[in-house]
Amino acid sequence: MLYKLHETQHAALQPLLQWSQVAAKMFSSPVSPFAHSPFSQDLAAGCELLYRLGKDYDKPHFEIKSTLFKGKEVGVRETTVSKKPFCTLRHFKKHLEQDLPIKEHPTVLLVAPLSGHYATLLRETVKGLLHDHDVYITDWVDARTVPVEKGSFHLHDYVHYVQDFIRLLGPDVHVIAICQPTVPVLGAVSLMASEKEALPRTMTLMGGPIDGRVSPTKVNKLAMEKPYSWFEDNVIYKVPDNYPGAGRKVYPGFLQYAAFVAMHPEKHSQSYLDFFKERAAGRPGTQHLKFYDEYNAVLDMDAEFYLETIKVVFQDFDLPKGEWEVDGKRVRPQDIVGTALLTIEGAKDDICGPGQTEAAHKLCASIPAAAKHHVTVPEAGHFGIFSGHRWHDEVCPKISAFIREHSR
Repeated sequence: MLYKLHETQHAALQPLLQWSQVAAKMFSSPVSPFAHSPFSQDLAAGCELLYRLGKDYDKPHFEIKSTLFKGKEVGVRETTVSKKPFCTLRHFKKHLEQDLPIKEHPTVLLVAPLSGHYATLLRETVKGLLHDHDVYITDWVDARTVPVEKGSFHLHDYVHYVQDFIRLLGPDVHVIAICQPTVPVLGAVSLMASEKEALPRTMTLMGGPIDGRVSPTKVNKLAMEKPYSWFEDNVIYKVPDNYPGAGRKVYPGFLQYAAFVAMHPEKHSQSYLDFFKERAAGRPGTQHLKFYDEYNAVLDMDAEFYLETIKVVFQDFDLPKGEWEVDGKRVRPQDIVGTALLTIEGAKDDICGPGQTEAAHKLCASIPAAAKHHVTVPEAGHFGIFSGHRWHDEVCPKISAFIREHSR
């Protein structure tokens, strides 16, 4: 019912939003007589702000057309390598004059989080890695666009998707998981190790809840304090009839967005106020536009996946307890041998507390100490370890050096 109410309310606001968009241009365009009236810039900024607060934000594009490789700019073409109902594996193929040996151009599988935002949130991550690597990324699909006849998507399906992509890219691949997928990625590699399959050369886990019992954050505490039934009853709704996935049970993107904003409401309020002031002063507000065009674009998650993640990862802690089973098979990180492990955390991460990701080292007991490394990034929050200047200046060079070391 809430999903339908949200759609109805949004439809009712469309005339106002369209008017505000037109009015913003009317009061700002140099060819409009209204732009020369008193307070025109303030009126234009207010109308634009109203429009951006209420508009739909479509899925962004990566828009990565080139990169620097060995000091030269080369073109980049985005291609689809594998397409599954809930995920597309994308490849950022560089236009090189000749194929390079794997050790000079290591293959990287970047596993993006399925936790509300699109994979394009890792655009800066991809750009950083492209300089020295052949990059593939998991691009998760908005569940409201997947017809119900395609079936549900479970946590074990996520694990199988990762395994399929690893097998597809071959044993020389290097896997990087950011935030939520650190758990299913560790699960996928563990199960492959138990079956004596070829494993990735390296596994990098960044800012993820391997063991949420360590330095719990607000996110962890909410999951621990609320019973499983609370999540079933309060955040799960059916997709309305106007979408291809009509009838599918999901955790809607608009609810996830509300939760994101509720974590730091004062920060977002100030950001929008600053944007209004910039636009009223005649400045473009480029940074605000760039960030919120991405941040405000959210997707629905299949209910089965979300609820199972809550229970397995944040309530029962099955992975660190050694009790997680996928299709009846126990997940045993201690079976991993031959894959080097790197964990990365932000010292000021308020989503996955420091120590939660590092816990993977204890679980992966059979990996030699020389092949296990941990990095804590000072002053970095959750997003700082995969975007911004800390990512480009500190984190990405460490990952590249780690991959080169273990590509031999």
